[in-house]
Amino acid sequence: MMNKPIMPIEPKPSQYGIDPSLVKKRVAEMPNMVSLQLKDLFEDLPPVIFPGGENALEDVRKAARDSLMNVDMSMIMPEHSVNVLASHHGFTLLGGHPYAELLKMIRDVVVEKTGCEDIRLRAGVGMRFRETEEYIKRYGLDEHYKGKAIGIAPIDEGLPIETEIGTLYGLKKAYDADWIIHSHHTDVREVHFHRQVDKAVKPFGMSYARIETRSTYHQNLGPRAANFTARALFESEFVQKKFAFASFLNVGPHGVIGVDSDNDLYAVNDRATFIGCQLYGKIMTLFGEIDECIAVLDFPCPVPYVFSAGVIYANFCGANDDLYDLEKPLPSYTWYTEAFYGKNDKPILETIPGMNPAIKMCVHNYAWLGYPSEFFSKHIPTVVVGREQADLFDTDPLNILYMSHAVTCKTTEAAMEFAYNTAKTDKVIIFDGAMGGLNVSKSLAEYLIKKAPEVNEKVDKELLPKWLKQRGVDLSILDELKYELK
Repeated sequence: MMNKPIMPIEPKPSQYGIDPSLVKKRVAEMPNMVSLQLKDLFEDLPPVIFPGGENALEDVRKAARDSLMNVDMSMIMPEHSVNVLASHHGFTLLGGHPYAELLKMIRDVVVEKTGCEDIRLRAGVGMRFRETEEYIKRYGLDEHYKGKAIGIAPIDEGLPIETEIGTLYGLKKAYDADWIIHSHHTDVREVHFHRQVDKAVKPFGMSYARIETRSTYHQNLGPRAANFTARALFESEFVQKKFAFASFLNVGPHGVIGVDSDNDLYAVNDRATFIGCQLYGKIMTLFGEIDECIAVLDFPCPVPYVFSAGVIYANFCGANDDLYDLEKPLPSYTWYTEAFYGKNDKPILETIPGMNPAIKMCVHNYAWLGYPSEFFSKHIPTVVVGREQADLFDTDPLNILYMSHAVTCKTTEAAMEFAYNTAKTDKVIIFDGAMGGLNVSKSLAEYLIKKAPEVNEKVDKELLPKWLKQRGVDLSILDELKYELK
């Protein structure tokens, strides 16, 4: 089952990371590293259309077109305007091209079916306010949308929206059209935070919201409690009158498995919940079985958002507990967790689980700034590769103390040698975005191969039914899906 390492996602030029030329060595290229295909670990994972052969992106376009052609667009008239709403995280999935192709196909099909030409792309961001501007140019979306593609940030002009719970604030540029199309993805991303509750609705309280409303997730209400703000915004009379349909890139931990478009967002949400719980739940549960390891960050994203097997590093930091079990009042495992820690840097309550003890050390070979990440270097011994990368983090207002808790090595080789000697383990998991599988050390591969069968059975027979019941997902939807519960 072990193969040569999968090529990591290549470094990308960005104001949020070091110059790609400074990334001299990828950890996957080093001795004793192998890859595991997720389909080999879990045979019942559905087939993917991307990654694939030379025509993989064409397969994504075809799936998008077929899905969109079955959606009711009769409400859109030729003289109307349409905003296609997107989120920055989609561009970090599988190299970014599949999500970009979905966004391009949405415009193409809307023009074809309705005759409407005034179609704009509005791509939201989090704390890196210029990030989507880079993606728009990188993937040619500015040209495809005829110059009508812009990034929108939570500090842009707001718009009051009356909801069932009072006035909340969206972004004016998100809603300055007759109709909106919600384009997102089933990647679970911050399941440690939203806990796979209303995942499909979340961008209405995040990517399309002003910072005063968006911050309910981060500063005010915290984990899970803020989920209802997104639902309140989406269900408001103002948004409902503009909502045309949703189109999601269906993503599993091993790749793109299709496109799901529907006029009913909650139907999409149920299907996204199933994918998130069954497919990603298996990887998350398997990661929770890891007893010790060195975690390597080697991906063009901020520290908590680097990927391994479709799971971000922040999720792995909480994989020592069941992040899907809603009976457990878990806190968030990102920097918000500081709210649950006292001045002694320990959880305030005994019931609050600490950082995943399996992570003995973190090797920061390549990751971006732009997200408050001091919490990670403070609680996990961290070694950063290269003075340039360390200096970059020292200049970031969100990370001025990140390097106060980390050490620096000149080269990747030196950093890994330091980690092996200090952590006293040769088990390594690499968060480098390897598509279709994961890159790990041979010793960890052997461990995961042994654990996978029992994890597969436990999720299918015990955990998945519980997770879906907790979220009120009607199990009859399994009849509509290809991703059937065995």
